[in-house]
Amino acid sequence: MAAYALVRENFKFGSLFFKSKDVMIFNGMIALGTVASQTAYNVFAFDCPCSPGRNYYYGIAAIGAPALALFIVGVMLNKRTWDLVSECRLRRFRKLSAAAAFTVLGSIVGRALVAPLTWTVLSLLQGLAYTCAFSEFTDPSTMKDFPPGYNTEDMAKFPCKESVPTELQNFWPEIDRRLKYESQLIGWLVVAGTSVMVFMVMCTKHCSSPLGYQQEEYWSKYRANEKNLFHRTAAVHAQLMAAKYVKSFFGFVALDQEEKEHVAEHQAAASPICSTEWNRVSGVYLYREKNGLPLYSRLNKWATYSEENNVEAFDKEMDEITSFIT
Repeated sequence: MAAYALVRENFKFGSLFFKSKDVMIFNGMIALGTVASQTAYNVFAFDCPCSPGRNYYYGIAAIGAPALALFIVGVMLNKRTWDLVSECRLRRFRKLSAAAAFTVLGSIVGRALVAPLTWTVLSLLQGLAYTCAFSEFTDPSTMKDFPPGYNTEDMAKFPCKESVPTELQNFWPEIDRRLKYESQLIGWLVVAGTSVMVFMVMCTKHCSSPLGYQQEEYWSKYRANEKNLFHRTAAVHAQLMAAKYVKSFFGFVALDQEEKEHVAEHQAAASPICSTEWNRVSGVYLYREKNGLPLYSRLNKWATYSEENNVEAFDKEMDEITSFIT
């Protein structure tokens, strides 16, 4: 039974990959923002030093450093990153198999790669950074009628047309065209490779998902609504608790009319929530079922077990799988 449960669990991991519509819109916005940022950078900031040795480092940094920064920001802004951190802090991954952790990490990295890949591809298609980085490595002997006696230092000047020696000005268009061809070729290969990879990931996701398309759509809508309602309710609950304690200190609390209505309507139901309950609804969640009924989130799972007065089983549900894995 434990082996069967483990195999079944691993086949459900594909369902953790982000759902198409919301993610496509979100990723599209990221890509458009990256396009604008990359264009502004090239217009206002990019300035090749046209010096041997420095060209390469500057060109590579112009492509790689912003891409790395965008990747780190993308990881930081992803809520699943902090779900994974919570899972590590609260449960030390005891109830999360290596395959599940890899899938969640893959979804985080996949979304975080949108902006840096867009930046890298645009940089390569424009060719400015690549031309700067690799101009000094151009072999003059491969060009027809190129005068002898010129070295790396001279070739490093070609990204700055005004710095090219007068007798070599006629060769500038050919060298510039050659380097941009190489840059754009690499850029289109990255686009093609990324497209194939995304296609394979989406195929794997749909093939390994335990849910049909309609139920996946429902799950996506459920999670969006739960997140929205949870955050709104948490904000009101925090306001009620703050109003309660402020009033106990000052003897009164300054509220506007809408806030007074919230306090009057919900004050009796508001009470502190212990950290154990918060921890139970925090962290990574994999789709599960109980007696054939879906449990769409940690909150859904917690509520189901709470209604049965069996919260202890909530904490022990994956012990069988965990002991098999370890």
